[in-house]
Amino acid sequence: MTRRTTIKATIEKNEVFGYQLLLDLYGCKSETCDDLGLCYQFLDDIVGELGMEKQAPPNIFRSDATRFPDKAGLSGWAPLIESSIVIHTLTPKDYISIDIYCCKAFDMEKAKNICRKFFSPKKIDEQYIERGLDYYKTDSNYHTLTVKKVNTKPSQVIVNKKDPEFALK
Repeated sequence: MTRRTTIKATIEKNEVFGYQLLLDLYGCKSETCDDLGLCYQFLDDIVGELGMEKQAPPNIFRSDATRFPDKAGLSGWAPLIESSIVIHTLTPKDYISIDIYCCKAFDMEKAKNICRKFFSPKKIDEQYIERGLDYYKTDSNYHTLTVKKVNTKPSQVIVNKKDPEFALK
Protein backbone atom coordinates (compact mmCIF):
# COMPACT_ATOMS: atom_id res chain seq x y z
CA MET A 1 0.00 0.00 0.00
CA THR A 2 1.48 3.35 -0.99
CA ARG A 3 1.48 6.44 1.20
CA ARG A 4 -1.04 8.09 -1.17
CA THR A 5 -3.40 5.09 -0.80
CA THR A 6 -3.04 5.23 3.00
CA ILE A 7 -3.83 8.95 3.10
CA LYS A 8 -6.82 8.45 0.77
CA ALA A 9 -8.18 5.64 3.01
CA THR A 10 -7.74 7.88 6.06
CA ILE A 11 -9.62 10.74 4.37
CA GLU A 12 -12.46 8.43 3.41
CA LYS A 13 -12.78 7.26 7.04
CA ASN A 14 -12.99 10.93 8.10
CA GLU A 15 -10.25 10.49 10.68
CA VAL A 16 -8.61 13.24 12.67
CA PHE A 17 -4.92 14.04 12.79
CA GLY A 18 -4.32 13.43 16.49
CA TYR A 19 -5.76 12.43 19.83
CA GLN A 20 -5.02 14.22 23.09
CA LEU A 21 -5.79 12.99 26.59
CA LEU A 22 -5.41 15.52 29.39
CA LEU A 23 -5.31 14.05 32.89
CA ASP A 24 -5.38 15.85 36.24
CA LEU A 25 -4.32 13.58 39.10
CA TYR A 26 -5.30 14.79 42.58
CA GLY A 27 -4.12 13.46 45.93
CA CYS A 28 -1.23 11.45 44.52
CA LYS A 29 0.71 9.12 46.77
CA SER A 30 2.97 11.12 49.07
CA GLU A 31 6.40 11.96 47.63
CA THR A 32 5.65 10.65 44.10
CA CYS A 33 5.41 14.23 42.82
CA ASP A 34 9.00 14.90 43.82
CA ASP A 35 10.49 11.54 42.79
CA LEU A 36 12.68 12.29 39.78
CA GLY A 37 13.46 8.62 39.12
CA LEU A 38 9.82 7.53 39.32
CA CYS A 39 8.59 10.29 36.99
CA TYR A 40 11.38 9.54 34.51
CA GLN A 41 10.47 5.83 34.64
CA PHE A 42 6.80 6.74 34.06
CA LEU A 43 7.69 8.70 30.91
CA ASP A 44 10.01 5.95 29.72
CA ASP A 45 7.52 3.09 30.35
CA ILE A 46 4.21 4.60 29.23
CA VAL A 47 5.49 5.14 25.68
CA GLY A 48 6.04 1.44 25.04
CA GLU A 49 3.01 0.31 27.00
CA LEU A 50 0.77 2.45 24.77
CA GLY A 51 2.46 1.21 21.59
CA MET A 52 4.14 4.51 20.79
CA GLU A 53 7.73 5.14 19.75
CA LYS A 54 10.25 7.45 21.41
CA GLN A 55 12.07 9.97 19.28
CA ALA A 56 14.60 10.46 22.09
CA PRO A 57 14.88 9.57 25.79
CA PRO A 58 12.63 11.52 28.19
CA ASN A 59 13.82 14.81 29.69
CA ILE A 60 12.81 15.78 33.21
CA PHE A 61 13.60 18.87 35.30
CA ARG A 62 13.08 19.95 38.90
CA SER A 63 11.53 23.35 39.61
CA ASP A 64 13.38 25.65 42.00
CA ALA A 65 11.36 25.18 45.21
CA THR A 66 13.09 28.10 46.91
CA ARG A 67 12.28 30.64 44.19
CA PHE A 68 8.89 29.13 43.31
CA PRO A 69 7.57 27.35 46.43
CA ASP A 70 4.01 27.06 45.07
CA LYS A 71 5.40 25.52 41.84
CA ALA A 72 7.78 23.04 43.48
CA GLY A 73 7.83 19.80 41.55
CA LEU A 74 8.93 18.32 38.25
CA SER A 75 8.33 18.91 34.55
CA GLY A 76 9.12 16.25 32.01
CA TRP A 77 8.67 15.39 28.36
CA ALA A 78 8.95 12.26 26.27
CA PRO A 79 9.28 13.22 22.59
CA LEU A 80 7.52 10.72 20.35
CA ILE A 81 7.63 9.98 16.65
CA GLU A 82 3.85 10.41 16.92
CA SER A 83 3.99 13.55 19.15
CA SER A 84 4.68 13.75 22.93
CA ILE A 85 3.82 12.88 26.52
CA VAL A 86 4.24 15.64 29.10
CA ILE A 87 4.11 15.54 32.90
CA HIS A 88 4.02 18.39 35.41
CA THR A 89 3.95 17.75 39.15
CA LEU A 90 3.18 20.14 41.98
CA THR A 91 4.59 18.66 45.18
CA PRO A 92 2.84 21.02 47.67
CA LYS A 93 -0.58 19.79 46.46
CA ASP A 94 0.30 16.17 45.50
CA TYR A 95 -1.03 17.08 42.05
CA ILE A 96 0.12 15.85 38.63
CA SER A 97 -1.01 16.90 35.16
CA ILE A 98 -0.31 14.62 32.23
CA ASP A 99 -0.84 15.37 28.53
CA ILE A 100 -0.70 12.51 26.05
CA TYR A 101 -0.84 13.64 22.43
CA CYS A 102 -0.46 11.12 19.64
CA CYS A 103 -1.14 11.08 15.91
CA LYS A 104 -2.62 7.60 16.20
CA ALA A 105 -5.41 6.37 18.43
CA PHE A 106 -4.35 4.86 21.76
CA ASP A 107 -6.03 3.08 24.66
CA MET A 108 -7.13 5.83 27.06
CA GLU A 109 -8.15 3.37 29.80
CA LYS A 110 -4.73 1.77 29.66
CA ALA A 111 -3.12 5.22 29.93
CA LYS A 112 -5.20 6.04 33.03
CA ASN A 113 -4.36 2.66 34.59
CA ILE A 114 -0.64 3.26 34.06
CA CYS A 115 -1.01 6.63 35.82
CA ARG A 116 -2.86 4.95 38.70
CA LYS A 117 -0.12 2.33 39.01
CA PHE A 118 2.67 4.93 39.21
CA PHE A 119 1.05 7.70 41.27
CA SER A 120 -1.98 6.24 43.15
CA PRO A 121 -4.16 9.36 42.78
CA LYS A 122 -7.32 9.67 44.85
CA LYS A 123 -9.07 11.34 41.91
CA ILE A 124 -8.51 11.70 38.16
CA ASP A 125 -10.19 14.32 35.96
CA GLU A 126 -9.88 13.83 32.23
CA GLN A 127 -10.48 15.67 29.01
CA TYR A 128 -10.20 14.17 25.55
CA ILE A 129 -9.67 16.19 22.40
CA GLU A 130 -9.54 15.14 18.77
CA ARG A 131 -7.05 17.40 17.02
CA GLY A 132 -6.68 18.38 13.38
CA LEU A 133 -10.31 17.83 12.50
CA ASP A 134 -9.75 19.31 9.05
CA TYR A 135 -6.26 17.92 8.45
CA TYR A 136 -7.30 15.18 6.03
CA LYS A 137 -10.15 17.09 4.40
CA THR A 138 -9.78 18.66 0.98
CA ASP A 139 -12.50 21.20 1.80
CA SER A 140 -13.46 22.51 5.20
CA ASN A 141 -16.15 24.69 6.71
CA TYR A 142 -14.47 25.14 10.08
CA HIS A 143 -11.24 26.66 11.24
CA THR A 144 -10.72 25.70 14.89
CA LEU A 145 -12.29 23.75 17.72
CA THR A 146 -11.89 24.93 21.30
CA VAL A 147 -12.77 22.88 24.37
CA LYS A 148 -13.21 24.80 27.62
CA LYS A 149 -13.90 23.43 31.07
CA VAL A 150 -14.87 26.05 33.61
CA ASN A 151 -14.93 25.13 37.30
CA THR A 152 -16.96 21.95 37.66
CA LYS A 153 -19.26 22.63 34.73
CA PRO A 154 -19.12 20.19 31.79
CA SER A 155 -16.75 20.98 28.97
CA GLN A 156 -17.97 23.58 26.50
CA VAL A 157 -17.14 23.07 22.84
CA ILE A 158 -16.83 26.16 20.65
CA VAL A 159 -16.47 25.84 16.88
CA ASN A 160 -15.03 28.92 15.23
CA LYS A 161 -16.18 29.09 11.60
CA LYS A 162 -13.64 29.81 8.93
CA ASP A 163 -13.67 33.05 7.09
CA PRO A 164 -14.71 32.06 3.53
CA GLU A 165 -11.67 33.93 2.25
CA PHE A 166 -9.43 31.35 4.00
CA ALA A 167 -11.40 28.16 3.18
CA LEU A 168 -9.54 25.33 1.50
CA LYS A 169 -10.09 25.26 -2.24
